[in-house]
Amino acid sequence: MRVAILGCGYVGLELGRQLAPDHEVVGVRRSDAGLAAIEAAGFDAVRADLTDPSTLAAVPDVDAVVFAASSGGRGADAAREVYVTGQEAAIDHFCGRDDAPERYCYTSSTGVYGDHGGDWVDEATPLDPQTDKTKVLATAERVALERPAEHGIDGTVARFAGLYGPDRYRLERYVEGPVTEGYLNMVHRDDAAGAVRHLLVGDHARGETVLVVDDQPVSKWAFADWLAEQCGVEAPPKRTVEQRLADDDLSAAARRRLRTSKRCSNDKLRSLGYDFAFPTYREGYAAAIADYLDRTDG
Repeated sequence: MRVAILGCGYVGLELGRQLAPDHEVVGVRRSDAGLAAIEAAGFDAVRADLTDPSTLAAVPDVDAVVFAASSGGRGADAAREVYVTGQEAAIDHFCGRDDAPERYCYTSSTGVYGDHGGDWVDEATPLDPQTDKTKVLATAERVALERPAEHGIDGTVARFAGLYGPDRYRLERYVEGPVTEGYLNMVHRDDAAGAVRHLLVGDHARGETVLVVDDQPVSKWAFADWLAEQCGVEAPPKRTVEQRLADDDLSAAARRRLRTSKRCSNDKLRSLGYDFAFPTYREGYAAAIADYLDRTDG
């Protein structure tokens, strides 16, 4: 299989590493640093800018396109430029080729669910995004499924929970506190990439959405207490949502995020046969805990 990974960053690089031994992979970035990271990961790199569709001609014909770009943590306008406008242009470009791909996959976020009062959510749960940015993400999901279909191509949405892993562990934040109550829905970077690989290679979820999250949502307070115990330190101070909302430094978007609570189910991904490398935060944070203990002589 030939695969192009557009916006080949944190998850895309790992996806390329997992695919490269058995498939032809090309990673697409616009910066010198991004291209160097792709080459260091062991697969081909092509320079293109997703906000400038004319540059996509440099990408060879492929069997599958994965849109894994990031808006860099910026606001709704930047997200719209990348996830909606950029994605529409990329779909039209690749699906309009004489040798068009058979599959298209977009990596989204569980932020599209909004607040469900701590209840379980899955792929059938109606979306209720609470911020301008997550509303853009919900629109982008519709683009990912509907626009390829207009070209006769099957789209897939891989809806990621909170990503963590190398260079993105938040151990000190939770060990030191204070920690605000709520649920954490997480997936290790290697499993986020592994799930996309599984969907493509196994030819699963054509025209569908799949929630990519590990086996065990956990309350932030319980997670922080577990980390503290593993690291041999006292449990961190804790705050309720209402106590945190009393702070004056919060934006309106941050306040809405604090009021959102849900637990995400991976039943569908499990039913498709995916086997997690890190089924819960306990396995996923083992390396970070070992590193912390080494650094603190624990």
